[in-house]
Amino acid sequence: MSKAANILRVALLQLRASKDKTANVLNAVSKIELAVKEHKPRLITLPECFNCPYGTKYFREYAEHIPDGYTSQQLSKAALDNQIYLIGGTIPELGENDAIYNTCTVWGPNGELLAKHRKMHLFDIDVKGGIRFKESETLSAGNDFTIVNVDGHKIGIGICYDIRFEEMARLYRNNGCEMIVYPAAFNMTTGPLHWELLQRARANDNQLFVVTTSPARDTSAEYVAYGHSMIVDPWAKVQKTADENEQILVDDIDFSLVEQVRQQIPVFSQRRLDLYGTEKKSK
Repeated sequence: MSKAANILRVALLQLRASKDKTANVLNAVSKIELAVKEHKPRLITLPECFNCPYGTKYFREYAEHIPDGYTSQQLSKAALDNQIYLIGGTIPELGENDAIYNTCTVWGPNGELLAKHRKMHLFDIDVKGGIRFKESETLSAGNDFTIVNVDGHKIGIGICYDIRFEEMARLYRNNGCEMIVYPAAFNMTTGPLHWELLQRARANDNQLFVVTTSPARDTSAEYVAYGHSMIVDPWAKVQKTADENEQILVDDIDFSLVEQVRQQIPVFSQRRLDLYGTEKKSK
């Protein structure tokens, strides 16, 4: 593979969401157009719950069918008009049997829906003196892993709380992924503690790129997102990070680094599967 084929320019759009769905979606489309005009990325990612407030009481009210709902149609058109791959953050999806899912859609440059990932691990926590939040009061969990191919590179998709589960990232690595993208909305309790830590851990464990896109911080919101969207490389170094405000974060992903790291520190071929058979041995 040529050097140019190993480079993927990505743009992370850290956006602020209000209670106005149409305004939120049009803001995303506008920022997509701006990013393409100024930076010419091949792949753009959006935040978790970019078209609505983040909160269990809002999920059903804002839920849409995929791919014929308003938000999906706008993302499809934006991908086509700008000739990009688009990882469309997440939206509340109205699924089968009236179930609601927190779902990430992925669109190709032809406007086609390439995949959708339903959040597998629901965010049910109760931190003493901190935050209580139970997605399972409204949402159903997805059961499928999601891998998309972008210009010959496999990219795994997770959503926010999914990043805490190393087994999920390991299976993506075993199936050839060179990057995992997590639209995510960590809060002001878990963000300062674990946001960077978890990204660097998943990148280091699996020797791949980790990309997270957060909503911008809105201190007037009921759920205050931490922000700090980030790109972490296979050495577990933070390649680029945003602040807490609305921001377009752009960088070039050099996938040749994945193979370099895996060759220099060959942990996957050195695992003692005779002692701990956690899953299949990867090449």
